[in-house]
Amino acid sequence: MRLCPKCKKEKKQFNGEICNWCYRKYIWKPKPIICNRCNKEKFHHGKGYCSNCFNILFHYDRIKRHNFKKMHNISLEKHREITKTCIVCSFDKIVDLHHIDKNRKNNSDANLVGLCPNHHKLVHMYKHRKEILDLLRAKGYKIHQEVRSELQRS
Repeated sequence: MRLCPKCKKEKKQFNGEICNWCYRKYIWKPKPIICNRCNKEKFHHGKGYCSNCFNILFHYDRIKRHNFKKMHNISLEKHREITKTCIVCSFDKIVDLHHIDKNRKNNSDANLVGLCPNHHKLVHMYKHRKEILDLLRAKGYKIHQEVRSELQRS
């Protein structure tokens, strides 16, 4: 065991005069590469990708699965099935998950619908809520009693 002059700690492994940890932190610099995905010159992270592309390709589904389980208590597969297309206009590029009764803990199939960002915003606006809920009712969704009474007050 030797004393590292940089961090002043006793370490076993040395790379020349300083410990391996200090060498990696202070002296060694990663080589920039052209990322296989984004084609930008960035530092190599793994498998020929920069750190951002590596995380998107290899960890994104795991992160999404965790978030859907944590926020909505549903599986990633169920979320993908529900948000395949907007139930109102059949838009399929970006689809949000909406709870009809506004209760995030009620994750029954009858309470969850996929809405495009436009219709999702409209259903949360007081002015257009009745129109969107009428369209959902026409598609066969049952509107909860509390939602109906809210609409009747308006």
